[in-house]
Amino acid sequence: MPETQRTAVITGAGAPRGIGKATAARLARDGWAVAVLDLDEPAAKQVADDIASATGAPVFAHGVDVADEGSVLAAYRAVRDEVDAGRLPAVGAVVNIAGITSPVPFLETTLELWNKVLAVNATGTYLVTKAFLPDLIDAGWGRIVNMSSVSAQQGGGVFGRTPYSSAKAAILGFTKSLARELGSAGVTVNAVAPGAVDTDIRAAATTDELEAAITRSVPLGRQATADDIAGVIAWLTTEDAGYLQGTTIDINGGAFLH
Repeated sequence: MPETQRTAVITGAGAPRGIGKATAARLARDGWAVAVLDLDEPAAKQVADDIASATGAPVFAHGVDVADEGSVLAAYRAVRDEVDAGRLPAVGAVVNIAGITSPVPFLETTLELWNKVLAVNATGTYLVTKAFLPDLIDAGWGRIVNMSSVSAQQGGGVFGRTPYSSAKAAILGFTKSLARELGSAGVTVNAVAPGAVDTDIRAAATTDELEAAITRSVPLGRQATADDIAGVIAWLTTEDAGYLQGTTIDINGGAFLH
């Protein structure tokens, strides 16, 4: 449990089999209050209800389009209103998970798709971090965890192609630069880079053969679960991880070693 209870803000936390939901549930079990943000507000509210029932933690849900500054600022104000009213403790962590993939060959990529993938993954991380960061700096303590991907490190090769790899690589640079800029502000900024994870993100564009090939490429012999990723994210929010700054933690079962 955090030494003083704080709220963790988690984007992309509405999918039933997603890393965001698993992370929200894990942090709630660890003693955090949780703000569940997702483009699908009814799904976010269902996740919040499930977590509150299971853990008794204070949980708040709100819809957000992370690629839209006005929507992000509205979500920030909604969370801040809950804090000011005493229904949530102060925000202590921001976990940027919201993202979309792009399994399209480069020459078939439209500018619209390119812009959308970068907007949701990279710009969304920027906008959400910028909205909540001043409160963390004012408190003198905070944790920011950003979602990158092994795709950024090895140039695709799992599922997402060039737009996705580019966006996730941008997140690595963002993480390192912001970590350096914050210096002694008491706020750490780190990233995780999962490999293949058994979630619904690939459901509409995968096959049994592709899934089997992906699994065979992993030395541990299986794809990650959402809980595997959530456990590492949760650790990055602890005091034990307080000396990690600008770090990327690989979670790929040994599929990419560098």
